[in-house]
Amino acid sequence: MTAPRFAMVAGEASGDLLAGLLLDGMKARWPSLEASGIGGPQMARRGFKALWPSDKLSVRGYVEVLRHYREIVGIRKQLRERLLAESKPALFIGVDAPDFNLDLEAALKASGIKTVHFICPSIWAWRADRVEKIRRSADHVLCIFPFEPELLRQHGISATYVGHPLAAMIPMAPDKLAARQALDLQAQDEVVAILPGSRASEVQYLAETFFKAAVLMRQGRPALKFVVPAIPALKAAIELAARDAGLESGASQGLQIVEGQSHTVLAACDVTLIASGTATLEAALFKRPMVIAYNMNWLSWRITRAKQLQPWVGLPNILCRDFVVPEFLQGAATPQALAQATLAWLGQPERIAVLQTKFTALHKELQRDTSRLATDAIQQILES
Repeated sequence: MTAPRFAMVAGEASGDLLAGLLLDGMKARWPSLEASGIGGPQMARRGFKALWPSDKLSVRGYVEVLRHYREIVGIRKQLRERLLAESKPALFIGVDAPDFNLDLEAALKASGIKTVHFICPSIWAWRADRVEKIRRSADHVLCIFPFEPELLRQHGISATYVGHPLAAMIPMAPDKLAARQALDLQAQDEVVAILPGSRASEVQYLAETFFKAAVLMRQGRPALKFVVPAIPALKAAIELAARDAGLESGASQGLQIVEGQSHTVLAACDVTLIASGTATLEAALFKRPMVIAYNMNWLSWRITRAKQLQPWVGLPNILCRDFVVPEFLQGAATPQALAQATLAWLGQPERIAVLQTKFTALHKELQRDTSRLATDAIQQILES
């Protein structure tokens, strides 16, 4: 069969990672396929042609989106016109970024282009009204959580559970010692991973608070080591936040800020202080205890809170349907509260063992051959 031409859009670093893994399966099925649209470095490594970089869509929160609204809408309009004016792609795949992708998918679907949405929007957590937009926009949804296809089918939406790609990437038993050696850490060190987010707005609202918590933690445990994985574009902002909190990167301060390497950092740590988002699921798959925090513009928070359907915000808690790890949101995310909750994990090995058992069961439930299952579903859509 002739290799199809695909259009794809992935927003921010997590979407780029997921789309890159999807492209692996697609290229194994169609080695000479062509794919273009909006993407990041992971997709580019698979031969994807990015017309715009994925970080153009890396905005979270209602007020924050409004600041970039004209630019984002302009990009979507240009891409839509380009896809409809040229020889149409065989299929469009929107990877996450539902606010951007669902409207684009609806326009393309109405013009006869088949559409797939990869990652079901969290209609089970908030914004249940979005289900109508999904039905109008996507011919098929690729789901990363096992309960989602049945939920979508109840609303007349075709869907396939493909597992979570990260569950196949992350080993069931991570090698903590090897990760520590890669980061020049000692086996006996107590290590806290600090992950203040992958968006500029998250770093703005969280990083300094996280580092102030680190200062408080070191007052009680001076030997603590802190490691921060930073995407290159945000490293300078993270370093500035550390200095503003009274920390300097270096051995004497016990603080190490590295470019990328988030998986190595999570494998190496004993506990992580982490921004709510996909990274919390990664931490769970690494079987690491964590303290989840989030802060955003107050108006965005009020709007988001009003649409929330569940008591949990962090993915590990949502998937386990319990507060298995603590969450501190908005005003509750103070340096004192974060420091106390993070240090509490270090003194409770029995609590950690119970958590690791739960996270191992979660890992097994999410572990599937995602690339193959997703590609099988895409081929069926192409042939339907």
